[in-house]
Amino acid sequence: MTCPAGARAIRVGVLLGVSVLAGCSAAPGAAPAAVTGSGAVGSAPEVVTLGDSVPAGSACGCTPFPELYATAIGAASDNLAEPGATSQDIRDQLDDSTAAHAVRQATVVLVMAGANDLAVAFDDGDDAFAEPAAQVQRNVTVVVDDVHTLSPAASVLVFGYWNVVEDGDVGHDDYGNDGVAEAASATTACNAALRRAAVATGAIYVDTTSAFKGGSGEQNPTALLATDGDHPDAAGQRAIAAAALAALPNG
Repeated sequence: MTCPAGARAIRVGVLLGVSVLAGCSAAPGAAPAAVTGSGAVGSAPEVVTLGDSVPAGSACGCTPFPELYATAIGAASDNLAEPGATSQDIRDQLDDSTAAHAVRQATVVLVMAGANDLAVAFDDGDDAFAEPAAQVQRNVTVVVDDVHTLSPAASVLVFGYWNVVEDGDVGHDDYGNDGVAEAASATTACNAALRRAAVATGAIYVDTTSAFKGGSGEQNPTALLATDGDHPDAAGQRAIAAAALAALPNG
């Protein structure tokens, strides 16, 4: 993603070699299940991705996780993720006929957006996170509802973030202890909003925190991050793909 004015560096952004799967949780009533087709019964599986620069693969120089996941489940990939995208951007994207057509063909839709919404409030303190988080919840809820309208049989995965800004050694050096704590608060607010949107729409919420920071949430994720400390490197992209595969292994 592109860094907005006044914000510190923010995220705009196959399973082989991944030794740990991310924890994930399915929304109630939306347990992972095999998908047999989209609007056209018997159509070949296709993964369509809506999101920011994490699924777009920015700063990585590697294959991003949507393509890794699609390969793992034997599907084609149509990655519509755009660096810098906010949750409003992907909501607006579905008004475009090209994106809507792609979603109509989808058997699985991956949604990862919201980090940029929270990152713009990062310098403003914890009290500034409530409204951007509410905006993320509203927009992602509409996005998933629109996906269900366009492709009723498609499964939808909504991804959380390990951090909405820099992390690991880079984040600690740039922000200090107070900034790291503030980043954690922003990320918690974003992920809670994304999880609520998933629950409300019957989508599957995919946690990436445990993939990058371990079960305790305290592991240093530097080895899974690009040199900017903000985007995943190749190992990080594989870790997200592994989390997706764990959430929906038979897409």
